[in-house]
Amino acid sequence: MSNDDINLEYATLGGGCFWCMEAVFTRHEGVKESVSGYAGGSVENPTYEEVCTGTTGHAEVVQVGFDPAVISYEELLDIFWKAHDPTTLNRQGSDAGTQYRSVIFYHNEEQKKKAEKSRLSLEKTAYYNKPVITEITALDGFYSAEDYHQDYFQKHPYAGYCTFVIRPKLKKLNLLR
Repeated sequence: MSNDDINLEYATLGGGCFWCMEAVFTRHEGVKESVSGYAGGSVENPTYEEVCTGTTGHAEVVQVGFDPAVISYEELLDIFWKAHDPTTLNRQGSDAGTQYRSVIFYHNEEQKKKAEKSRLSLEKTAYYNKPVITEITALDGFYSAEDYHQDYFQKHPYAGYCTFVIRPKLKKLNLLR
């Protein structure tokens, strides 16, 4: 069955560097597309350099196209919570700035409800000993990042950031093959 035969749904999630999030989501059955990009800002078609200034309001995100018959939106949210620290404001590890904030951009009201329920459930588990600060907000535009940001870990598995940040994250989540 080709992707053309599947009714894909989309999730747009920001949990720090999009290279990390893309590497995490591409390793799950049912994920058919994983695109690094920008969302949540005030500038159309922003560049990486513009987003890095912190003045556009965009977050680095990954937009995940998934087959809901294989993996649910709720399962993607579970992966999202484990793949980053949703208790840190505008930071993941040494990556700091509003572009690295924890955010769920919902595509419709059903996703909004599921995201809110998932966040509440996470808070009740006390998995994190600090408050979850993840934003849940409507997606008002998604812009694909430049080509050199796409599939970054796959293309550069031994680059410094991949070796010291992405690879350990994938190992922690049992996703390294």
